[in-house]
Amino acid sequence: MSTLVSPAATDTSGGILDRSRTIAGPGFNRWLVPPAALAIHLCIGMAYALSVFWKPLAKVIPNAPASCKNINFFEMLTTTTCNWPDSQTVLTFEIGIVFLGVSAALFGGWLERAGPRKAGLVAALCWGGGFLISALAVHIHQLWLLFLGLGLIGGVGLGLGYISPVSTLVKWFPDRRGMATGMAIMGFGGGAMIGAPLANLLMSGGPVVPGWNVPGFKTATDPGVMQTFIVLGVLYLVLMAIGAFSYRVPPENWAPEGWVSPAKTSKFISAGDVDLKDAHKTMSFWMIWGVLFLNVTAGIAVLSMASPMLQTIFGGSLIGLPKGTTPDAKQLVAITAVAAGFVGLLSLFNIGGRFFWASLSDKIGRKTTYFTFFVLGMILYGLTPTLADAGNKALFVGALCIILSMYGGGFATVPAYLADIFGTKFVGAIHGRLLTAWSAAGVVGSEVIVRVRDAQIAAGVPKTQVYDAVLYIMVGVLALGFICNLLVRPVDPKWLIKKDGTAGGTSTTVAQTSAQGIGTGTLGGAAVIPWLIVAIPVAWGLYKALLSAAKILS
Repeated sequence: MSTLVSPAATDTSGGILDRSRTIAGPGFNRWLVPPAALAIHLCIGMAYALSVFWKPLAKVIPNAPASCKNINFFEMLTTTTCNWPDSQTVLTFEIGIVFLGVSAALFGGWLERAGPRKAGLVAALCWGGGFLISALAVHIHQLWLLFLGLGLIGGVGLGLGYISPVSTLVKWFPDRRGMATGMAIMGFGGGAMIGAPLANLLMSGGPVVPGWNVPGFKTATDPGVMQTFIVLGVLYLVLMAIGAFSYRVPPENWAPEGWVSPAKTSKFISAGDVDLKDAHKTMSFWMIWGVLFLNVTAGIAVLSMASPMLQTIFGGSLIGLPKGTTPDAKQLVAITAVAAGFVGLLSLFNIGGRFFWASLSDKIGRKTTYFTFFVLGMILYGLTPTLADAGNKALFVGALCIILSMYGGGFATVPAYLADIFGTKFVGAIHGRLLTAWSAAGVVGSEVIVRVRDAQIAAGVPKTQVYDAVLYIMVGVLALGFICNLLVRPVDPKWLIKKDGTAGGTSTTVAQTSAQGIGTGTLGGAAVIPWLIVAIPVAWGLYKALLSAAKILS
């Protein structure tokens, strides 16, 4: 049966950014779409590595204190007499994550109408522009401008960039929804793996490229942050724009050759689409919201305290010192390096888990995948305090690495979960609204974790056990996630869009074949070139991450 294409889908009278100009034609290979998505996600993934700038930002003004005394927060926003402490600059990341969720929720519907190309370009302008505005903030030393640049405007770029490929990939790969979204969202985790060492090279005093006489921007009086922001801003703007212009969407009702909708064989997968304005009216939307919120909260418990937790629990034993030995200054540096390697190792599992678990969900189902996250997570979180008390570093690290893989897997699997429940027509916009769970977890989860740990310290709990309460609380958090996942149900047919566009239908999905060769082809020939282009920086970042992670195993 031939593909059904609406007249609107074939109208190419709009401008180059118009959605109609992104409709794929005969001969287009769908395997060219994931590299375009990766180009954007690898750039915005730098958000996870913004912490590399906090300490250098505290040294921008030479011979000035790291922070002003007797000054309130609002005065700190405009002061030019002292540096910014990391307790203030870290708010940039928190603002960015909040606006990621807000922008994804607010502009998701616009994205579906405008198409991924226009949304991707706006994301490029916001994310790249956020770095350039922040460079100006450093130059004139205005903290409020840093919050505006990488916080608010950059956060909008994060939100639009994050959701821009989701709907497109789900529609191109209805037969591999989990794998397709996993590949793209893996890029968000991998962006920090590339961006962090790149930023450190640019802010170094040595050569950026070994053997080349191209020095970094750091000098005796300048940490090089402003110049690094400019380079990254321009680089990300260009690369994301290339990715945005490379997007193509399939014609309406397109499906791969011979593909049969799983709705015919699974009652759990929707046989139609739910309108964006109705999705939040269903219980399943809020249960999946709870699933994501609780899974992210549990992951943040590890991410937010990974380095200090490892150093506090194992101390000198990380570098082979006898238990109870007080390390000297040189040994403390070595311990910190091992902890940094641990963070790098967690990042690798966070990245790998996004692709592994999302791809596995194509085989075992989304609901079963999340049940695995919650059950296995409860077991591992319940065991980690015992492993810590026993001094078993290898099993302790292994448990947390698996937990982080499921944290990443939760992000990558949820778009396919939404497509199964609500259909593919508005999945990008629905996913955008669901990302408010991420913003909430980033704020609420981090605050709860810090308060519980501080309460344990104030109560005089031995320092090697101050994290036990947090870890046990995460068992309860995951138990709630299990219940939410249990309550996810197929949507009532009354919410499905009827042929006249209103809710209340019993729409069925008819398997289509690809018309005129649209979307055909394999991952070979010319399709390999875009993959190689994105693979080169990924390989470099992986090499740097493995060098860092090796420190914990040496």
